[in-house]
Amino acid sequence: MSGRGRGLGIAALVVGLLGLVLAVGTFVHMRSAYGASTMSGGSMTPTYKEGDRIIWEHVDGGEVRRGDVVMFRAPQSYGVEGLLMKRVIGVGGDRVACCTTVGSQERVTVNGKPVEEPYVYREDPDGVHRPYDVKVPKGRLFLLGDYRANSQDSRFHLDDQGGTVSVDAVQGRVTDDRTVPALLAGALLLGGVLVLTGIGLGIGALAVRRRKVAQVPPAPWPVQPV
Repeated sequence: MSGRGRGLGIAALVVGLLGLVLAVGTFVHMRSAYGASTMSGGSMTPTYKEGDRIIWEHVDGGEVRRGDVVMFRAPQSYGVEGLLMKRVIGVGGDRVACCTTVGSQERVTVNGKPVEEPYVYREDPDGVHRPYDVKVPKGRLFLLGDYRANSQDSRFHLDDQGGTVSVDAVQGRVTDDRTVPALLAGALLLGGVLVLTGIGLGIGALAVRRRKVAQVPPAPWPVQPV
């Protein structure tokens, strides 16, 4: 029995530690690589609607490009705390202006070229009829919401470095690819299952060790050898 108990104990230790390392390592990696929140406003409609679950990957602000949707800490001029989500329209060195008419549609221009924006709400790249012409400083970003008529963004802070936001304020880039986060969530779940399995094996090992060996009662009379 004691040998069997030791075997279960070793199995419990190995499985439990493996699960603990997997769970803790996955959790730490998820926290450092990704963030998540729930969309609380309509400024990014129709791409992201209120109540949508948003996942973003932590990246350096200098890595983002035009068209990326980013999470950033709002400057004081915005009058809000926490993270905001907007789309990058211009990066350092770009000249962003609104609006020019192409055919029958108004378009935002970047460096003099009209930008295709299939993501804007109701195909309205202007929204508030508020013209601007901004040269984006190095290390900064010009940001707009997809619902231009319902978004507090760079257009409303033009007196503060053209309404641009520092790349250092960027916390992450929104991603619609859930493959890696799903795999990480699966690994975290597996780690938890292994930990629980290890605990179960440990309880079994203790039960085996405490089980008394059945004693054969002595014969009620002397037994003589044949």
